[in-house]
Amino acid sequence: MKQIKIFDTTLRDGEQSPGCSMNLQEKIEVARCLERLKVDVIEAGFAISSPGDFESVETIARTVKDCTVASLARAAAGDIDAAWDAVKKAAAPRIHLFIATSPLHMEYKLRMKPEEVLEKAAAMVAYAKKYCANIEFSAEDATRSDPAFLARVVEAAIRNGATTVNIPDTVGYTTPDEMRALIEYLRANVENSDRADFSVHCHNDLGMATANSLAGVLGGAAQIECTVNGLGERAGNTSLEEVVMAMRTRADVFDATTRIDTTQIYRASKTVYDIIGQSAPLNKPIVGKNAFMHEAGIHQHGVLANKQTYEIMTPESIGIRADNIVLGKHSGKHAFESHLKEMGYTLSAEELVRCFQEFKVLCDKKKTVNDADIEALVTHNTKKSAAAEGGYALDWFAVHTSNFTTATSTMSLKRGDERFEEVCLGDGPIDASFNAIDKIIKPIPHAFELYTINSISEGKDTLGSVTVKLSAGGATFTGRGLSTDIIEASILAYIEAANKLQQSPLAAEQAKEEA
Repeated sequence: MKQIKIFDTTLRDGEQSPGCSMNLQEKIEVARCLERLKVDVIEAGFAISSPGDFESVETIARTVKDCTVASLARAAAGDIDAAWDAVKKAAAPRIHLFIATSPLHMEYKLRMKPEEVLEKAAAMVAYAKKYCANIEFSAEDATRSDPAFLARVVEAAIRNGATTVNIPDTVGYTTPDEMRALIEYLRANVENSDRADFSVHCHNDLGMATANSLAGVLGGAAQIECTVNGLGERAGNTSLEEVVMAMRTRADVFDATTRIDTTQIYRASKTVYDIIGQSAPLNKPIVGKNAFMHEAGIHQHGVLANKQTYEIMTPESIGIRADNIVLGKHSGKHAFESHLKEMGYTLSAEELVRCFQEFKVLCDKKKTVNDADIEALVTHNTKKSAAAEGGYALDWFAVHTSNFTTATSTMSLKRGDERFEEVCLGDGPIDASFNAIDKIIKPIPHAFELYTINSISEGKDTLGSVTVKLSAGGATFTGRGLSTDIIEASILAYIEAANKLQQSPLAAEQAKEEA
């Protein structure tokens, strides 16, 4: 059985999806999730695209130890220089360079003749090779390229040092039969094809990204490029959880395996969705809420008799616990800590104290506290940034609203031993509360990028999770709030985001200018 490498591009291609931008700390958190998943390669970003992207790639390269870390680069010396500078301190660095090979891209985007593209590809792979032994070459828009010309480019790339050759379906155009045939054609017609791994990178514009990637494996591809939850430009990329579980479930068809620890899939999915302020569609394969639910009577009967009647994989195989133990107000710290360890969380002493305190508060608000609630508490509390320390915290609030009066919010915030109170009107209780917070914190001018509400579990007393994203000067500042009261959760999220914004270098620069 052959082992397929999993190349994750959540932090590069995934982040290019509108509304999915991440700050440095969030990217590091995702990278650690990917390391726990045991992906083979993390594409940490596009180093030359911005100073922030360079910093992210460089930091992840220094942080991650058990995965190859790659940076994307155009087939240009400056891009390659930046990529190497960003990844050179990685335990296992990779430079990933690309150039388009389709007639459409060559004529209208590159404005280059095919022979010029061929020469450029060869020269730039050779240039990258002087820095790094691990070189990946991508032929952008490969599936709309002339196969014979594509074969010449691939051969030249391998001859000049490429160890992985990627065949992207850049615009999600191809079909499974075509993808399999293309990989087979290249492996048969590129003389030195045995000296490099073939890879597939598929987009989901026609809903076939997963099928096309798996077809590539059947054609001889040794690497699949994908993202957690299928995030990516337009309709997204190949979904990591789908291709991994497809190969695991249908090993008889694909004769392939991965080194992925599938029990980390659900946790990674939840983490990424939480960071971008989204939740999985109910019918999302593998990780959606309905993935392991059975409503039809005939299905329920079959599952009760034998789970395999309607379940081709188990919830436990992706990290969903079957023994959803309920803890309550009488549960002690030791039981809480033990349960966390069973869930896969190891907290510092400080984090444990903070999480246990919030757990006890939650027990007073909810009749039952389940794994979903505990996971949300832990995730929320371990994400609290040091940037927020020394900032404002919620003391108390009071909101008056109705369908015939203007909403009024009275807000009390504390900072150290000081208390600050303001009263503001607004278009509803949330707007009034945010106005009051602004009046106290006085954050620098910013854009309101995102406000989302997600339910953690079920029932009228469920925890609500609110994500707020503010942007200024090209940077994003994320705040999250958790409470059974959605207004309180919103207030907590906005305070956290405003604190980060106000404590950022941008705020310091503005203060200098005003002085």
